[in-house]
Amino acid sequence: LGHLRLIVLCPNMSLDRGNVLLETSIGSVTLELYWEHAPKTCHNFFQLAKRGYYDGVKFHRIVKDFVVQGGDPTATGRGGQSVYGKPFEDEITKELKHTGAGILSMANAGPNTNGSQFFITLAPSPTLDGKHTIFGRVSSGMKVVQRMGLVPVDKDDRPVDPVTIHKASVY
Repeated sequence: LGHLRLIVLCPNMSLDRGNVLLETSIGSVTLELYWEHAPKTCHNFFQLAKRGYYDGVKFHRIVKDFVVQGGDPTATGRGGQSVYGKPFEDEITKELKHTGAGILSMANAGPNTNGSQFFITLAPSPTLDGKHTIFGRVSSGMKVVQRMGLVPVDKDDRPVDPVTIHKASVY
């Protein structure tokens, strides 16, 4: 049987700002968003989740002891679009670093090329600092993320058996 998750919304809580729950084929992951550090990036991710953009999307790249990456509806690593209709600028801050597992960041193809793709770190990854916008963290479900990091992958780091986001919800 599935798990029952109760989410209570405060009457004054804006539905345009909050956090995100990913219900995946392996389990649920709750993501706390860092609105004060990366407001444009959080808005993008939150709105894409709210609109159902991530529903049914696969984690297309998993590198053991490094990252799990998703957010590309084409599952090629080259697709996806922001809510702004075009790539948007980085919001990199010196206060936030990839210091451990569970850091939520934007994947990109170079500076200021953010779209819909994101990754969650599986270990400290200082080589990513200054290159990727950190916009949140795993607040619950880190064991699920760790299990994702252990799935068998092919030579291109693609999961042999799909790891899918069944539903992304905002709260």
